[in-house]
Amino acid sequence: MAEIARAERQTALDGRQGGTAKARITLTPPATRINLRAGEEAVSGLSAALGLTLPRQPKTSASKDNRLALWLGPDEWLVIDENDATLMEACAGSGTIHSATDVSHRNIGFSIAGPAAAHALNAACPLDLSPKAFPVGSCARTVFGKIEIVLYRYADDAFRLECWRSFADYAFGLLEEGAADALTL
Repeated sequence: MAEIARAERQTALDGRQGGTAKARITLTPPATRINLRAGEEAVSGLSAALGLTLPRQPKTSASKDNRLALWLGPDEWLVIDENDATLMEACAGSGTIHSATDVSHRNIGFSIAGPAAAHALNAACPLDLSPKAFPVGSCARTVFGKIEIVLYRYADDAFRLECWRSFADYAFGLLEEGAADALTL
């Protein structure tokens, strides 16, 4: 009997790291991601189903047990779970009218951490990333060079950048250039 060959999916930039001591760049762990759209009347039901309160204010986020909800618009969130959760099933069981799209294989995440992380990001991102304008817990959909990203600040000196995996090489290269520039600080 013939043996069946099985392909194993590899993430874009699998195992790649870069940056400098002042701005380290690493890939975030594999995660389940959904783009969630819902009206105000569905937020409480979806929050209960997901086990965290969906943020309702611009630039805000919520997190619990390696699950993260990032506010992208008045009726839109990016929900990320690093526990290999079934986010789609959780939303389906909420009893609400909503739209949930699994974007796990479309997106890739980078962590940019260190004392010059904001400087490395600002090499290609126009946002004011000062702690006053973009404090811990802030998130925004913005641009990085010529691509759309979602940026989340999870510590004083650490950010998560989410982009489409087809732009992973481009984003990584810009991050490395920004980190190299940070050496001159």
